[in-house]
Amino acid sequence: MKIDSEKVTVNANATDVFNFLKDTANIYALLPKDNVSDFQSDDNSCSFKVQGGIVITLVQEELKPGEYIKMKSGEKSPFPFDLVVHLSEVDGQTTGYLAFDGKINAFMKVMVQKPLTNLFNYMSRKLKENFEN
Repeated sequence: MKIDSEKVTVNANATDVFNFLKDTANIYALLPKDNVSDFQSDDNSCSFKVQGGIVITLVQEELKPGEYIKMKSGEKSPFPFDLVVHLSEVDGQTTGYLAFDGKINAFMKVMVQKPLTNLFNYMSRKLKENFEN
């Protein structure tokens, strides 16, 4: 199952956005606080619980400064997935979006597609807001 978030334009250069996102502790700033609990992070991963008690773990797999950050599911995640944050800079501003690719069976897809789409769109909007202050 593939999901691309809304594309957003962030009022910062791609290096600044990349540096913000590569610090896994900053992922917390992008998450909906009313739907997430038990957030933890270390040098290259983070984990949190979503509604329903499901634990999501993100582990950085590949980083290309100013272009993308590829993360994969950790061992506690309910299904395997990749999540890539794509960045491109034009005139000092950065356009970015999240691309999700998960190996989800048909039954799970029905349950998770809309919540995941909403989550990734929310995270994109929060990234934009973070650089507007």
